[in-house]
Amino acid sequence: MPDPVQVVWYKRDLRVDDHRPLARAAERGPVLPLYVAEPSITAADDYRSRHWTLIREALIELRARLAKRGQPLVVRCGEMPEVLEALRRQVGPLRLWAHEEVGNGRTFERDRRVRAWAEEQGIRFTEIPCRGVVRGPHDRDDWANHWENAMRRPLVYPPDALTPVDGIEPGPMPSHAELGLRPSTTALQRIGEAEAHRTLDAFLRKRGQNYRRAMSSPLTGERACSRMSVHLAFGTISLRRVVYELRQRRAELDERRDPAATDWRQALDSFDSRLHWHSHFTQKLEDAPRIEHESYIPAFDALRKNDWDSALYEQWLHGRTGFPMVDACMRCLRTTGWLNFRMRAMLCSFAAYDCWLDWRRFAPTYGGLMADYVPGIHYPQVQMQSGTTGINQIRIYNPVKQGKEHDPEGTFIRRWVPELSHLETDAYVHEPWQMSPIEQQAVGCVIGDDYPERVVDHLEAYHHAQETIRSFRERPEIQTQAETILERHGSRG
Repeated sequence: MPDPVQVVWYKRDLRVDDHRPLARAAERGPVLPLYVAEPSITAADDYRSRHWTLIREALIELRARLAKRGQPLVVRCGEMPEVLEALRRQVGPLRLWAHEEVGNGRTFERDRRVRAWAEEQGIRFTEIPCRGVVRGPHDRDDWANHWENAMRRPLVYPPDALTPVDGIEPGPMPSHAELGLRPSTTALQRIGEAEAHRTLDAFLRKRGQNYRRAMSSPLTGERACSRMSVHLAFGTISLRRVVYELRQRRAELDERRDPAATDWRQALDSFDSRLHWHSHFTQKLEDAPRIEHESYIPAFDALRKNDWDSALYEQWLHGRTGFPMVDACMRCLRTTGWLNFRMRAMLCSFAAYDCWLDWRRFAPTYGGLMADYVPGIHYPQVQMQSGTTGINQIRIYNPVKQGKEHDPEGTFIRRWVPELSHLETDAYVHEPWQMSPIEQQAVGCVIGDDYPERVVDHLEAYHHAQETIRSFRERPEIQTQAETILERHGSRG
């Protein structure tokens, strides 16, 4: 019997560097690197055209990198078990390799179908952990040590050569239309393995010095933030590689004692903690997959169940709320796929508290707007910002205050809300409703005609949310469940 073909299944790991499944497969025989564009996945509410635009770009580079080693990436369109079966019939015995993925419910069920198919065919399927996330029972108190140990493991370098698989065509890259997606025309961050390394190097050595101070503003964060989230989301660089490069840079700075080095060290310490945070939240979804569809404390599902307002939802979703900072942030996110973390939290807070929308209904679409969407981070964060975990502080963002603090001159607002771009008074940019009717007419910005009326009264919404959620959390049965949630999912030191 011939040696099995080593199929390396690419999912959210579109690279050759530090790719353990690829390296281990290359040691064992001919390698068939495979990416499958699956219509059942691309049809989900949290999948958008921009995601395929990014993935497609990364796949083109990945195919070239693998081809230089002897075997180009094979791309197919279809459902994974059917594609594997067709390959098995064509090339004979297979062995399947992949990274463990913490995705959403659809990808989890897809993985189960692939494992079932492999078992039926007697095919060995090896899944290798990544990102420091633990699958299956584990000691939550020891998780931080586990993550550090995972990050300190030696990096895996790409194989110099791959033994090709004869008779297999690489296949065309599916178009947006073939996947039922509209062509993406929005501005996007570039993606790919080379770009990931360039972006990281620029952040660690040029852009990142003011990271700690500048990341909260969407104006300064566009440059000061690492901009690595989209690369980590699609695995064009490994988390371990980022941690390694970060700590190498930190060691260089430790040898210096000038003030600039101090700023750099503080910035990189903050970034290091964010990388830990990345896996920490992904672990939450791995430990409790139900939180994609159900509140941490199930009783909270009834909190907003019957209060869905479709008109409010549409106004929030399209940046037409009448709150300039909210509208600017939403329009930026819709157009570019990027927004800094604090402003994402503010948008979620506005949906959950000001508009009183059920997180279960807006979370998938909201996640789909993000170019760097990672379900394991998104769903725990949405629940935290919606007040349904039972253990986190209720944090309701005041959109006017956020605007004045993080865009004091209204530069960001004027860029994304052109209706207000010609207002000369910064205070009016943040609160255009403060203009008198005569002033509105004079500047050509009539509230209700040229720019929307505020969809809610923030102060009233604030008190309603605080009182309603507090009364829920005071129930004895809720407090008992909250203790369990804290034990299972609370942050450890």
